Amino acid sequence: MIQDLDRDYWDIIIVGGGATGLGAAVDAASRGYKTLLLEQHDFAKATSSRSTKLIHGGLRYLQQGNIGLVTEALRERGLLCDNAPHLVHHMSFLVPLYHWWEGPFYGIGLKVYDLLAGELGLEPSRHLSRKQTLQAIPTIEREGLRGGALYYDGQFDDARLAITLAQTAVDQGATLLNYMQVTSLLKKKGLIEGVRATDLETGTHYNLKAKVVINATGIFSDHLRKADDKKAKTMMEPSQGIHLVLPASFLPRNTAILVPHTDDERVIFLVPWHGRVLIGTTDTPVKKASLEPLPLKKEIEFLLKHAARYLEKDPTREDILSIYAGQRPLIKAEGKSTAALSRDHVITISKSGFITIAGGKWTTYRKMGEDVINKAISVGGLPFRACITAKLHLHGYQKGLDLADHWSLYGTDAKEIKRLIRNNKKLSEIIAPHLPYCAAEVVWAVRHEMARSVEDVLARRTRTLFLDAKAAIEAAPFVARILAKELKKSAAWQKKQIQEFKRVAQNYLP
Repeated sequence: MIQDLDRDYWDIIIVGGGATGLGAAVDAASRGYKTLLLEQHDFAKATSSRSTKLIHGGLRYLQQGNIGLVTEALRERGLLCDNAPHLVHHMSFLVPLYHWWEGPFYGIGLKVYDLLAGELGLEPSRHLSRKQTLQAIPTIEREGLRGGALYYDGQFDDARLAITLAQTAVDQGATLLNYMQVTSLLKKKGLIEGVRATDLETGTHYNLKAKVVINATGIFSDHLRKADDKKAKTMMEPSQGIHLVLPASFLPRNTAILVPHTDDERVIFLVPWHGRVLIGTTDTPVKKASLEPLPLKKEIEFLLKHAARYLEKDPTREDILSIYAGQRPLIKAEGKSTAALSRDHVITISKSGFITIAGGKWTTYRKMGEDVINKAISVGGLPFRACITAKLHLHGYQKGLDLADHWSLYGTDAKEIKRLIRNNKKLSEIIAPHLPYCAAEVVWAVRHEMARSVEDVLARRTRTLFLDAKAAIEAAPFVARILAKELKKSAAWQKKQIQEFKRVAQNYLP
């Protein structure tokens, strides 16, 4: 990939390796444009690995009357289920009913949700009696329970989908590099003609020319917008959301809970995920974008308090296995709370021809990619070629897998990783207790998924850090040894990697 940088000219350079940038890279490369994507840290390092792990239309947006966004998201949910069946699966969600009026109210809302999905719908929603509700979720708060409204949405692993998109873009001919920071924009006669980037591992600088440059840096969008135009107004208004990760005993069946109304007018979810339960998310306005935001004490207490209202056994801080915080790339709007800000995406083009795409959400990443590349074609004067991603199978595409089996996340690549184990039995060793990940996956992550650090492996190639922060810290030396061997690094590098990972992992400890 680094050797590819010697190419004289690119059609499109995309800055940012989260959901938006990766989706745009897949779209551009699959249309046949010479595409380069640069990411300052690792793919999905920030927002895109810290979601609620749902591919959904967004019932809350329906509540806000944003029918257009919900309809688009439900269509995209259906397309993603078709194009990545190894990564996205159906999950049942239950809205618990404790008041007589809630049954008809949520029942009608969910029927509208079903209708908006059209032929790309999953399964129809339905009303459950009190007995059926307790069968679906035996751990739900029983006092005053009248029944439940059941509906279906999609679930996925966000960082794994990001890595899959990176691989898909490469399969289509794109060049992608993590740890390659864009430090400035190159201009000629006031028009953008490329970027200056630094390889953070070697310190090497590159001047890279392109017909069009896309800013897909999410919460950091304003940094590059202001590098392009000092007078550019601040566009982003990040909001922080945290998730608590609890043992599976709090939700032992595979049905999630949607809490439709919290004290701050949000919805929160209690979702089974990878043998754990996620509770989230909060909505706290933040002033500064950060790669590693810190969970606030009041956010943790807020989620524990709301979870206690809906679970028979009240979760406490001692039950928390991991806490992760992320920032939403919301677009500024005067006088609105962050909960009310639209999750729609916005595309802007500056006087110099610099394109920024911001906002949006994981579910609509493909549509965002299509929209921004359509704009890039006209700005860069590229020959028009139609978008093909609505029917493009993602890397590893495989139907009929058991999605409870963690190997399913790799799709067709799983057999290659298992071959590594057959050739070297030591690679079957598990990297952390009570989690399924093994040494072969670390080797695969380095050789085929651009993992460069212990954090890349434990946070995003496997989800160890998100599922059990303490176990991840204990696994770090073992993972560092494998990485050092694969990357031909020294004992001093290993030691530094372990220290750096422990410093990051402290933020995930309860």
